[in-house]
Amino acid sequence: MQPIEPTAAQDGINMLALVLHASIPVQLVMLLLLFGSVASWVIIFRKKRVLDRAEEEADRFEERFWSGAELSKLYAGATERNREIGGLEAIFEGGFREFHKVRQRRGGDSRMQLESAQRAMRAAASRELDGLERNLEFLANVGSIAPYVGLFGTVWGIMVSFQGLANVKEATIATVAPGISEALIATAMGLFAAIPAVWAYNRYATRVERMSVRYDTFSEEFSSILQRQAHLEEA
Repeated sequence: MQPIEPTAAQDGINMLALVLHASIPVQLVMLLLLFGSVASWVIIFRKKRVLDRAEEEADRFEERFWSGAELSKLYAGATERNREIGGLEAIFEGGFREFHKVRQRRGGDSRMQLESAQRAMRAAASRELDGLERNLEFLANVGSIAPYVGLFGTVWGIMVSFQGLANVKEATIATVAPGISEALIATAMGLFAAIPAVWAYNRYATRVERMSVRYDTFSEEFSSILQRQAHLEEA
């Protein structure tokens, strides 16, 4: 009679049974890793939407900006929907607002106008980058800490298994295997939580860095435009 091969459903039940029969510290470790993994995936999907939207908004605004539209009209459109703007448009709005504010004061020369606009653009860019970088630190922490948390659960589980052998006259693989299997699940869960978090952190950190370079480049180009405009008005 041929032995019955275990099905996938039976494997799942066995895995669940191993988790349920693990010691309390190991179960707490698994619960912590499960929370870290779920939270990481939530952040991964949300961060992707945020970065995709930031890149799309930057593309649309740059297309309008370099199409030859008047700066005053772009500024008026940005101020009308002030709470909805972000990215490059927020940087443009902050710089142009400060440029106009200083120009309307008496005694404000072109250098003062330009420096005020540049400070406003740097502040706006910092706010935008803070929003893009939010929660990336959590992904980095999960990626670096989760394997060690899982390893702690494994070591603890193996210690409990070997302590149980003290009451057994004859130790066999069948005696030790369940306890070691329970412990190794913690390591597997640690890797399952860490690998996507590390990958997402590296990818998103690179995308944020590219957006930072893009913001800086736009600020420099817009500063040159404002500088030419200020000199023309003084001439």
